[in-house]
Amino acid sequence: MKPNIATFIACDAEYDEAKAVIFGAPFDQTTSFRPGTRFASQTMRSESFGIETYSPYQDKDLLDIKVMDAGDLELPFGDVERSLDMIYRQTKQILEDEKMPVMIGGEHLVTLPQFKAVLEKYPDVHIIHFDAHADLRMDYLGQQLSHACVMRRCFELVGENRIFQFGIRSGDRCEFGIKGIYTHKFDLATFPQMVEKLKGMPIYFTLDLDVLDPSVFPGTGTPEAGGITFKELLEAVMHLNKLNVVGFDVNELAPNYDHSGVSTAVACKILREILLATL
Repeated sequence: MKPNIATFIACDAEYDEAKAVIFGAPFDQTTSFRPGTRFASQTMRSESFGIETYSPYQDKDLLDIKVMDAGDLELPFGDVERSLDMIYRQTKQILEDEKMPVMIGGEHLVTLPQFKAVLEKYPDVHIIHFDAHADLRMDYLGQQLSHACVMRRCFELVGENRIFQFGIRSGDRCEFGIKGIYTHKFDLATFPQMVEKLKGMPIYFTLDLDVLDPSVFPGTGTPEAGGITFKELLEAVMHLNKLNVVGFDVNELAPNYDHSGVSTAVACKILREILLATL
């Protein structure tokens, strides 16, 4: 008999042979509207077996790449700073072993510690950020460690001309027009042109799934009308194969708000496509 270990479909390589390592960060301690993203990674693992390993979009197969699913971190509920430190340390170890870190959130604050570790290894890294929300507030209700502030904290780490946002359609007035941050509102129309400019640079990609329209992806904590379609997201993701992606995360699936399971299916499929585009 073999142990019954749940992994994302086909991501069952041994650590030593893996090119990338997936781990879950079941964290939603600063969620400002509807909690539940802590259940995303476990739900995606079980539901991933409803999709195929092969992508007809890219003519690639997960069976042909080596990815390990390391399971979920056991984060201490109620201790934000310790939880973030655990994510940072996990990412740092993966990077030290010359593998690409792939994180399933969780709410968007989980990006901060993962990106911090990536920045230490790749000092010239740039961020590509797909989201409905700018996440550039200085603080949210007095808290600087919040999913509503995560890109502001990243901006403070990297400085100007290193963050490129797409699909943004919600935020406080002060979050728009910040010098040194490229923000393309409402859709992904300029993304292919930006890919050409970022070729050769190390890239960290962070995907907040609420960039999708709620009609496509209702299972999220802060749904925002007016989003992109799955096809638009898929076409953009396939451009990642032109870039040097050194780490990425997929976050903000709250599966309990979509009892049909459609949102989870969407999240699983887009994770498959990002893995195949970047490895």
